[in-house]
Amino acid sequence: MTVPSLEVSGLAFAYPDGHQALFGVDFSIARGERVALLGPNGAGKTTLVLHLNGILGGGTGTVTVAGLPVGKRHMAEIRQKVGIVFQDPDDQLFMPTVREDVAFGPAAAGLKGPELERRVRSALERVGMQDFADRPPHHLSFGQRRRVAVATVLAMEPEILVLDEPSSNLDPASRRELADILRSLDVTVLMVTHDLPYALELCPRSLILSDGVIAADGPTGELLSDDALMGAHRLELPFGFDPRSVTART
Repeated sequence: MTVPSLEVSGLAFAYPDGHQALFGVDFSIARGERVALLGPNGAGKTTLVLHLNGILGGGTGTVTVAGLPVGKRHMAEIRQKVGIVFQDPDDQLFMPTVREDVAFGPAAAGLKGPELERRVRSALERVGMQDFADRPPHHLSFGQRRRVAVATVLAMEPEILVLDEPSSNLDPASRRELADILRSLDVTVLMVTHDLPYALELCPRSLILSDGVIAADGPTGELLSDDALMGAHRLELPFGFDPRSVTART
């Protein structure tokens, strides 16, 4: 039996001020799946994501990544296996050149020499940014910086790629280019987004997180076509967009 990339069971969490963000979250994601995490603001999406690599903890329930429980014993390996790409790429890019940014994580993990060079080259090729390796990140367009931010995570060869609002602030061409890149990757993808058409384009399956629980789990097109479900969880499609008329690409 294949071990899931990610398994969350009974996850509940309250912040120190008493605010309960998660009330018992359960789901599993198989290796190689692309899954969207949808939900209104305040649903608990960020809290959930921060549990996946141990940034948050101390609640109840379990999170398991590729068979390893998230906890102190396996933390270094977990943080290599779960790569998070933040909404703002400038939160991840801080070195003088693109090459140095992409090398930073693997180098910090102890890689050097030819293997480090291979990791950097491979990650940049996968996002189509190999010709920009010696450029300062702040000289790149926003879409290019987002692709480099993805490369910084891919250089760690993660099991799971978590993307926080990957389509935000992208022009149509950059949005399409990123979609093509994400479809080409041989990793498990969890995409946190309010961009419902992008979720439909990229993710055959979606989870709706609402009030700290998984309110729905199923094919993205079916969930987005359920008007009652969408209305109950404050999810709205762009004006004129009909998910029934769109075929998701795999």
